[in-house]
Amino acid sequence: MVFARKEGGGRPQVAGIRPAAAIAGGEFWVHGSRFRANGEERLRVRLGDVEAPLIMGGDEFAIVRVPAGATVGKLVVENRQASSPPYTCQLGIPIAENLHPVANPVVDSHGNIYTTFSGARGQKAPVSVYKIDLNYDLKPFVNDLMNPTGLAIDREGMLFVSSRYDGSIYQIGPNGKMSVYAEGMGVATGLAFDGEGNLYVGDRSGTIFKIAPSPAPARQIFVFATIEPSISAYHLTVGPDEHLYVTGPTTSSFDCLYRVTPKGEVAVYYRGLGRPQGMAFDAQGRLYVAASTGGRKGIVRFGPDQKPELVVSGPGIVGLAFAFEQALIVATTNALYRIEMAP
Repeated sequence: MVFARKEGGGRPQVAGIRPAAAIAGGEFWVHGSRFRANGEERLRVRLGDVEAPLIMGGDEFAIVRVPAGATVGKLVVENRQASSPPYTCQLGIPIAENLHPVANPVVDSHGNIYTTFSGARGQKAPVSVYKIDLNYDLKPFVNDLMNPTGLAIDREGMLFVSSRYDGSIYQIGPNGKMSVYAEGMGVATGLAFDGEGNLYVGDRSGTIFKIAPSPAPARQIFVFATIEPSISAYHLTVGPDEHLYVTGPTTSSFDCLYRVTPKGEVAVYYRGLGRPQGMAFDAQGRLYVAASTGGRKGIVRFGPDQKPELVVSGPGIVGLAFAFEQALIVATTNALYRIEMAP
């Protein structure tokens, strides 16, 4: 990407920022001109009224870290003589804290968000699943579920939760009442529904199960695909092409994103992501993956050309989901953020 140099006397000018969005702890790479007055070293960057720590800075380039507490997406570069006009960027706004998600949150048809407190293996937390309403009020929704991991919502709006502790999949009613939907799923992690109502379950030891939408006890469960085992979890999503997309971090720093056909045929969609985790498709059919690329952590987007582009910068991101009007819900290891993404 080439940024044009802008004129304007001694006033700093911001020509562009990459990526366009970040959460606390993420980084913006800022390009422009006249960041330092007369070669002086002093350079200051603000996000709204909050100063952003400077990682490195020159006359035409700077890297800054988004500080906790920054909520105004107006970036300004200052030197001893002048300030740049504000440049608009997108910041993640915290909507819930003191959580422990390990995969995607999910959003129902009313805009309610569901997320987990997963805990260490064998740890029983007071609340297993939380519900966040449209006012961003965080309320307990499910208790007494050990190590909730993956979440998914079916066509009828029912919530499903996997437990990596006991290998079961639980169905949750609107009142939070829990029942066992399937058992014996190994180390059950990622969940995803296809357009026909089939539920896919990722057993991180190397198996993806497919559960047909038939009533119990006649519910059919069979092995759909096998993939390299993961050290943490499988993460699943179904694309607009009705193919299943799978990530599962390994000990490699050059991990794969897999694409599985409706017949269970596995192919590598992309190789080269660092610790890829939760995924989601936007309204335009573009795939977003919580991962790192080129050593930069955040959310990576794939367009039709299958080339990765970092679109959100930030540490500790484990999952994501789209809400109404291109709002991106981002889950880190202890919090949820909302980012208004450009179309």
